Amino acid sequence: MKSLNEDLKTGEFKQVYLLYGEENYLKKQYKDRLTKAMLPEGDTMNYAYYEGKGIEVNEVIDLSETLPFFAERRLIVFENTGFFKNAAPELADYIKDMPETTFYLFIESEVDKRGKLYKAVQKKGRAVELGMQDEGTLRRWILGLAKAEGKQMSDQTVRYFLTEVGGDMENIQRELEKLFCYTLDKTAITNEAVDEVCVTQIENKIFVMIDAVAGREQKKALQLYYDLLALKEPPMRILFLLARQFRLLLAAKELQKKGFRGRDIAGKIGVQPFVAEKCVRQAGAFSMKALRSILEDAADTEERVKTGRLTDTLAVELFIVKYSNAC
Repeated sequence: MKSLNEDLKTGEFKQVYLLYGEENYLKKQYKDRLTKAMLPEGDTMNYAYYEGKGIEVNEVIDLSETLPFFAERRLIVFENTGFFKNAAPELADYIKDMPETTFYLFIESEVDKRGKLYKAVQKKGRAVELGMQDEGTLRRWILGLAKAEGKQMSDQTVRYFLTEVGGDMENIQRELEKLFCYTLDKTAITNEAVDEVCVTQIENKIFVMIDAVAGREQKKALQLYYDLLALKEPPMRILFLLARQFRLLLAAKELQKKGFRGRDIAGKIGVQPFVAEKCVRQAGAFSMKALRSILEDAADTEERVKTGRLTDTLAVELFIVKYSNAC
């Protein structure tokens, strides 16, 4: 991101940019900022946008050869094309000698760094990964947005807010806007305000449920289950999310045993760094044997529901009761 900000600040742009990674909010922000900085406002003659798979590369190359119309450059934006997962050798070769007046901006979720196109972009311009942000970065961003609205949030409230809404920046922004409107006549944003207007992500309720299971707080674990049922969450989806979380705990525990730490664990199991920290903490309450047993039992529970031996609601309830029992 530092290199992108520097280019935007100086106005000296590379011919090709690739923005990729899991954080859609950042990709959209930088796509918009680069587009506005590279083309005059309202210039539709020198702007082209391609989205999705099935794009004709020869058509793109023909357009790229066209000189810009009374402007310094022509900008072509590509989004979610799959070019960086499936070979696009013609485009990779073309980028090497493309006209100086043509600029490309690619926005993708996944890329193959071994691919010819990725290497061509790296050589000609910038390939920037915009991944999920760690808790410290999210906290600073949230506090900055709150300050701009004349609001105050304590560190404890920011942490609580993140626990409730998760780490997706698009969702964070939506929930913050609701908080700003709700506290229109107030300066401070409190935990109570978060409870009143923010939508708690089911994944975060699963985190809390597993904390309750680990702490043998059966009443709390069951109440969380009943809350999710009241929100019309299907029991089997709840079981799936519980099993997925226990699988993450097992993976985090195995990686920690091998000497991996923090951000490395996050990258290996595919979650945000602050989520990985929670996984490591939760995993500490279980042995490797216990986690494997829980996962086997989750699979067995699913099988019993599918074969009609138990109803889904009762099956998941019994699963929660079994592993949150204080005995």
